[in-house]
Amino acid sequence: MKKIQLQRVAPAEIEARSMEIIQSELGDRTFPAEVLPVVKRVIHTTADFDYAQNLWFTPGAVEAGVAALKAGTPIVTDTNMARSGVNRGACEALGVERLCYMADPEVARQSKEQGTTRAAAAVDRWAGEHPGAVFAVGNAPTALVRACELLEEGAMKPALIIGAPVGFVNVVESKELILASDVPHIVARGRKGGSNIAAAICNALLYQIER
Repeated sequence: MKKIQLQRVAPAEIEARSMEIIQSELGDRTFPAEVLPVVKRVIHTTADFDYAQNLWFTPGAVEAGVAALKAGTPIVTDTNMARSGVNRGACEALGVERLCYMADPEVARQSKEQGTTRAAAAVDRWAGEHPGAVFAVGNAPTALVRACELLEEGAMKPALIIGAPVGFVNVVESKELILASDVPHIVARGRKGGSNIAAAICNALLYQIER
């Protein structure tokens, strides 16, 4: 069997060492100070340096998200996986609720009645109960499409939209709709994304808050 030389790193130091490696491999690429931790957190989650180019931030988006979370604004996600990935302890320390309505029976009923996806029906619920929340979408492009419709109607005004659905059908197009909006947003452009990306971005914002 071939001998493999492993790095000796204490468990408590693994994340810090990972971030050092990411910083080193980013090379000469530079980012605003508030944006860099988000980029590094997403790369740390995926080991995919494409996100150094794919992530798009409106001016002040990170600051808007951090301020909202610091004020206890809830995070609403489009999947329970994304909700579970958002750091519970950090949210509890700030009084931030982590919400997902995808498994709610009323959302399922409305989806069936309206002939739409559960994700789109869930956005109607978001708009009704938490119109100013941080919306983190990591799976369903229909959630972003519906959010844009409600934004145009003035039915919701999120503190921040995180747009990171993954896939091939209407994924790029749904993100472009958010990119054209005037709401603060962080978007993973292109086909890449996922619930883990949405959660990672939320966590990067949470970790910027001094407690």
